[in-house]
Amino acid sequence: MSEGRNEENEQQIARWLKSNPEFLLRHPELLSHLKMPDLHAGRAISLHERQLEVMREKHRQLEHRLADLMRTAQENDLIGEKMQRFTRQLLLHEQRASLDSRLMELLQEVFQVPQVGLKLWPLGAARLEPGLELPLSAEQMDRVDQMQQPLCGSPAQKPGVQWLADRGQNARSVALLALRRGIEPQAFGLLVLGSADADRFHAQMGTAFLQRLAELVSAALTPALSAIWAKEGLATVSSQAAQAAAVRQAANP
Repeated sequence: MSEGRNEENEQQIARWLKSNPEFLLRHPELLSHLKMPDLHAGRAISLHERQLEVMREKHRQLEHRLADLMRTAQENDLIGEKMQRFTRQLLLHEQRASLDSRLMELLQEVFQVPQVGLKLWPLGAARLEPGLELPLSAEQMDRVDQMQQPLCGSPAQKPGVQWLADRGQNARSVALLALRRGIEPQAFGLLVLGSADADRFHAQMGTAFLQRLAELVSAALTPALSAIWAKEGLATVSSQAAQAAAVRQAANP
């Protein structure tokens, strides 16, 4: 009964102090008599000392948070500088025939990506042309089409890993970037970044930078590829027209 009564009294006191926070302001002499457990040493300390410890702990947390923010800002500045350098070098490259290889060289040089793979393919019905050799299976290409953001993590079961050096046997983490023309749902290519470091491209990492990189690479490749696709389309139309003319001629000798 005594313990239950004491607990009830303590709860009443706690409720009263909570509803009368100015009590200790009117009786500051009590602060030196109130004892609380030390956060670290386990000994009893005064409320003043406890408040100082709490403030010091908050100060340490703020210092750590500030250090993290400064480190993140420095990393973002470095990424911005690299992105600018990459974009500039890409714009200066004028030869379409070597654009793919130049892209991969710049990714390795500017961003220190150890392994890079890049493959492109036609859009729409052109994918179904008989005899056309595609770099991925139809199922894998559908998977790339469904990627709305870069896919990072283990290379296991990920399309395009075989394009990396040594067919990706030394890669422990990869990032897959689908390449698109604007907002089209179908992808026209896949950029694969690989590393022997398992933490370089992990599944929980942010992908905002990689998404911007994918958009930039897509934009660089689109003009030249659009011209090629247009020529292929005209060639297909011409071929179909010739076939139709031949059929008409055969039907009306």
